Amino acid sequence: MAKCDEGYLCQICGEEVSGITQSDLYLRYVIGLVDPETLHLQQERHIKCNPNLAQFIDVDGFRNLAAEEGFEKENLDSGFVEKRTELLTRGFKRLLELRKNDLPITEYPLPEFHSKYA
Repeated sequence: MAKCDEGYLCQICGEEVSGITQSDLYLRYVIGLVDPETLHLQQERHIKCNPNLAQFIDVDGFRNLAAEEGFEKENLDSGFVEKRTELLTRGFKRLLELRKNDLPITEYPLPEFHSKYA
């Protein structure tokens, strides 16, 4: 099978990342951690395969994941945890919205990150 026919494979587990709501890459993009100019160069992962990030998503139905030892949110500064949880939760909700919309990729990020890369 040609590389382009394989879909986007998770660099951690090797399985296909089958949708935007499973994509760690697009989650990081919508919250401003990935420059759109380098989006196509980044490795893909499932959100569940990056528990250090996923632990901050606070959405009903999203399975709480344990982070690597030493990086659990319980061991981090409470102010940082609060801000990170707010951002990652908003980012994940944005992914849920995006799966229902046909927007250009430049419109994917949260509003405060549009001007960051303009």
